[in-house]
Amino acid sequence: MGKAKVYFTSKIEGESLVRLYNAIGVKLEGNVAVKLHSGEEGNQNYMKPEFVRDVIEHVDGTVVECNTAYEGARNTTEKHIELMEKHGWSKYFHVDILDSDSEEVLENPNGVVIKKNFIGAKMQNYDSMLVLSHFKGHPMGGFGGAIKNLSIGLASSRGKNYIHCSGDENGNMMEADHDNFLRSMADSAKTITDFYQDKIVYINAMVNMSVDCDCCHIAEDPCMKDIGILASTDPVALDQACIDLVYNSTDPGRDTLVERIESRNGLLTIASAEDQKMGSREYELISID
Repeated sequence: MGKAKVYFTSKIEGESLVRLYNAIGVKLEGNVAVKLHSGEEGNQNYMKPEFVRDVIEHVDGTVVECNTAYEGARNTTEKHIELMEKHGWSKYFHVDILDSDSEEVLENPNGVVIKKNFIGAKMQNYDSMLVLSHFKGHPMGGFGGAIKNLSIGLASSRGKNYIHCSGDENGNMMEADHDNFLRSMADSAKTITDFYQDKIVYINAMVNMSVDCDCCHIAEDPCMKDIGILASTDPVALDQACIDLVYNSTDPGRDTLVERIESRNGLLTIASAEDQKMGSREYELISID
């Protein structure tokens, strides 16, 4: 098997998302879920509906999200739906909160830290998935990309706490073992890739790259210039390619983002995902500019 293919463009526009999706050569069929971050209320950095509209319409997808495990504008279905409307998602797309009614359990018998993952039950209604991720820093994970969007992003509210607390259902997210949280993200993400197999495509947008996540009500402004958009069928290769573009950048804000990634040991998530055989950190970067 050759290196994973990761496609790249420096042209940051809605049409580029469609071009990248088509370059991959995988046609998502049936009922297509589009997993993205709805953006916490007050956050200024999340990807806006207008930017991703072309590719969501191209795959005829439904925007899907799950409720959070912390206080805010997205921790209940009612508030989350209201925010989806406020942020414009409902204006353009069908929107589905996957854990609005109940949750399901996906098993990962080979998980290093956790052996199961609690997901929104409605995920079972979708035949394929497009994972649209905003690549940026993160206060706890160091960075957020495709793997985090698969794990924390698709976990139910209860599941998010379960991952953060490394399987301790009575644990406190803010006091849990940090490295085991990172490994748990890989364990839970593997249940999603096993579920969809080859019916999943990943796109990471390296734009508005703050050290903070889109889940932050008050986020730091971006610390470095936009780089581009990348896509792959391999989430490990995709996140690694984004990391490499940051590390190899000459942008003066690069050190700020690298410090956030390394201070949280963020690369452990990628390494753990590779150990889970979710993909490979070895890749070929193919420009479509």
